[in-house]
Amino acid sequence: MSVIIDAWAQHPTLRFSRQPMFESLRRWTGQAVPTEPLPLEVTLAAMDEARVDRTLISAWAAPGEFMISNDEVAEFVARYPDRLVGVGSVDISKPMRAVAEVRRCVNHLGFKGIRVLPWLWELPPTHRLFYPVYTACSDLGVPFCTQIGHTGPLMSSEVGRPIYLDRVALDFPELTIVGGHIGYPWTEEAVAVATKHPNVYIDTSAYTVDRYPPELLRYLKSHGRSKVLFGSNYPMITPASALAGLERLDLDAGTREAFLGGNAARVYGLAVA
Repeated sequence: MSVIIDAWAQHPTLRFSRQPMFESLRRWTGQAVPTEPLPLEVTLAAMDEARVDRTLISAWAAPGEFMISNDEVAEFVARYPDRLVGVGSVDISKPMRAVAEVRRCVNHLGFKGIRVLPWLWELPPTHRLFYPVYTACSDLGVPFCTQIGHTGPLMSSEVGRPIYLDRVALDFPELTIVGGHIGYPWTEEAVAVATKHPNVYIDTSAYTVDRYPPELLRYLKSHGRSKVLFGSNYPMITPASALAGLERLDLDAGTREAFLGGNAARVYGLAVA
């Protein structure tokens, strides 16, 4: 049976879940505004339902606040170290502090990547404030994760154009870059950038199998079989919902194993049984 690694998720804090910017997502999913923190065991149960072996859970740094702090992520991982993998985030508005926090996340908290979302900052990933983070990630050998494509929360989507990563990858060929959320409606851009640069990858978070764009499916089934990672974007979408109907994609065994977990294990340096 294939190892399954969810490359994009978060265990939400209450302040994260109650953010007004997520009202559009609550309309789509029918979820009410929560009044109690989500127990970590609920997240583990969602993993078990989909037979997910390991999940990368991320901090969320936004201007002026941490919606999920790096230390909170570290606490979650410490409770289930065989199942959860930490991904840090940083305040890019203070470059020296951001670099120091990247180093703390990797060297002291044991995190396997850093994620910064351009739409939270309303800045494209080519902006100068991102570059110290790219340098730190390159130096430490951990992937930089970001969102590409349409932004579900009520923020501008334009900064998520995948083509911005072309410039970043040219400037940082040593940096592994993972673009989450497929890049829709610019999926062809995402595929083009991932095809051009050996260090650029795509994960399928925020999309269920039946919503994968045809451009992505063609890439996954051909020269992109080593470049696409499964992700759910839990808790917005559970991993079981994200994977429902996977058999209809008619993936060969090697492609299926790479997509579900092999690619993520290689990209994030995860040991799997």
